[in-house]
Amino acid sequence: MTSAIPPTTAVVLPGTGSDEVFVRSVFSGPLRALGVRLLAPPPPAGDSLADGYLAELDRLSGEHGPLLVGGISFGAHLSAEWAVRNPGRCTGLLAALPAWNGPAGRAPASLAARLSADLVAENGVDGALAKSSDGVPDWLSAELGRAWRRHGDGLAASLRTAASHPAPALEELKGLDVPAGIGTCVDDPIHPAEVARAWADALPRAEVGESTLTALGADRESLGRATVLAWLKAR
Repeated sequence: MTSAIPPTTAVVLPGTGSDEVFVRSVFSGPLRALGVRLLAPPPPAGDSLADGYLAELDRLSGEHGPLLVGGISFGAHLSAEWAVRNPGRCTGLLAALPAWNGPAGRAPASLAARLSADLVAENGVDGALAKSSDGVPDWLSAELGRAWRRHGDGLAASLRTAASHPAPALEELKGLDVPAGIGTCVDDPIHPAEVARAWADALPRAEVGESTLTALGADRESLGRATVLAWLKAR
């Protein structure tokens, strides 16, 4: 399997309020097994989140050549947006947990990001974490505690930027003719599996890989493996 894949650099972006540490925990192992080098840039600060990441993909493409791009949740949106704009610089797409397509509207992930931004603005990062930890699995609470504190004062602006930024429209995805792996957790109401399947149906060469939030809690790489395996099948 590994020998069939030419030397490749993958750039994978985190979701809203998350960070590159989580990206590495999800994707490093599955990509390393294929001999694919992973670059996971840290989030740009505050309201520069989207534009900063798109500029970083431009920079890394200039430095490393055509990229396998991807992301988790909002990171999947941005990587797909960049790929649609730069098809000649993209060798494939790894989109884990896409949350919507086109304008965010009342997508659950957008609403959750807006509510989180309000909590942070009103209570500070630590206060927001305390208020949002009820009923949250321990692993997710720990991830948020680390990542939100790392975002610091720019967290609320970052969350609002992600909540309002459009994802690629399905019509745009139809023009992206590269192998695409779409990863979904079938028990995740914030990132509905129906969105992942709609992305895969729109993309010319895409497969869906399924996992669960329960599996993700026990093994971060479960989502990475599902997404990467879908990409391999799409090839």
